[in-house]
Amino acid sequence: MIRLNNIERSYKTGAGQTWVLRRVNLEIQQGEFITAMGPSGAGKSSLLNVLALLDDQWQGEYWFREQAAHSMKRKERAELAKKNIGMVFQSYHLLDDLTVLENIDLPLSYKDIPRQQRQSLVADVLDRFQIVAKKDLYPSQLSGGQQQLVGIARAVIHKPSLLLADEPTGNLHSSQAQEIMELFRGLNQQGTTIVQVTHSETNAAYGTRTIQLRDGWLVGDTANPNLQATIEPSGAAMKR
Repeated sequence: MIRLNNIERSYKTGAGQTWVLRRVNLEIQQGEFITAMGPSGAGKSSLLNVLALLDDQWQGEYWFREQAAHSMKRKERAELAKKNIGMVFQSYHLLDDLTVLENIDLPLSYKDIPRQQRQSLVADVLDRFQIVAKKDLYPSQLSGGQQQLVGIARAVIHKPSLLLADEPTGNLHSSQAQEIMELFRGLNQQGTTIVQVTHSETNAAYGTRTIQLRDGWLVGDTANPNLQATIEPSGAAMKR
């Protein structure tokens, strides 16, 4: 489904260049449930942003179902993402001037779905996430946990082929977190490919494959036990 070849990402700083992704090579098969783990600053969220096609300042090759995203213009990448990718952000990223209902409906507006069907889909999701009573409220009127639920509802409503989740249960109670992870498992069993970033071993256990990042390098992959032996020493990496 996805193939990343030598993906790199850096930021210019006063001290020079700070690398957040280093020569990442990764293949994601349709139907996988991948967990990305590693310490803070390892590059996990940066990798998700690349996969989501939200960040276009990276170098390398990104193939999405044999489409060369690295050769596309920004508008083309955005269209590819809207049609195929759902994203659960760690900081919610809800639109402040839209109600809960309008935020959840937003991904459907990018697809050719009749209005009546859209209303039915939104109603079903509001009921599933038990936020019907919040549908006319704005994000600023919600708690952090409620905003997280709305963000997840928005990400899954259009049944994306790829679901990306950055610490999806970080602001939820344990019972809510379990419900969300069970929902993810169900979506995965129905064919949705999922990549989640988490520090939670409990959440990671829902996945079928785990990758490890450190200092921007992909240093571990349960699908490739020999990967770590191919990583350069950190000193050599910084000289590039």
